[in-house]
Amino acid sequence: MNEIIRKRKSIRKYDFAPLDEAVLDAVRAEIARVKPLNPDIKYSIEITSKTKGILGVKAPHFLIFSSEEKDGALENIGFIGQQLDLYFSANGLGSCWLGASKPGEAMESKLPYVIALAFGKPAQPLHRELSEFKRKPLSQISEGNDPRLEAARLAPSGVNMQNWHFIAEDGKIHCYLNKPNPVMGLMLGKMGLIDLGIAISHIAADSYNFNFTKEPNAPIRKGLIYKGTVSTGN
Repeated sequence: MNEIIRKRKSIRKYDFAPLDEAVLDAVRAEIARVKPLNPDIKYSIEITSKTKGILGVKAPHFLIFSSEEKDGALENIGFIGQQLDLYFSANGLGSCWLGASKPGEAMESKLPYVIALAFGKPAQPLHRELSEFKRKPLSQISEGNDPRLEAARLAPSGVNMQNWHFIAEDGKIHCYLNKPNPVMGLMLGKMGLIDLGIAISHIAADSYNFNFTKEPNAPIRKGLIYKGTVSTGN
């Protein structure tokens, strides 16, 4: 498992001094290197210093994710964004997903806004011990045996819901969302799909050499919505 996954945490307190331009250039270079879950979906990532929203986190910088609206787009954004979240954690910077914030200024992209990620120098400890994670046991979110399931278990999610399920089978991991009741569906909104993409990013984090496809013979489970299968790339 990627060692950063075992100690990353969401950072909500920041040093408000802007990062050096060289650091921001490195972030831009990393943005250009991220791998999408679905390469056929158009998206954009922009850096801003302003967001708005009653539940926002104050930080010196934010990534603004936008995407065309099509099947798989939200999972794709979660998958891409979590690569950057792990990059920040590995390079001395903090970050935090902001599901209730919006850009605070006009952005260049004409694609619909999806979500933001705060980042900057942390004003609190950057990492945590594995024992400090508050997560469901594997038995509640998965079936089968695969070391990548633990990486998925440690992924962040909106209000820590972990509204996903994984089935490990023959070297593959089938990925599902729990069917929400009407109340939870309203609460979670688009976040459930973004969260699933975040968890899939943890599954693929060791190499990002993978395929993500819909398999006609994927297991069917009552109460679960099948979204796709991770298999080793060629």
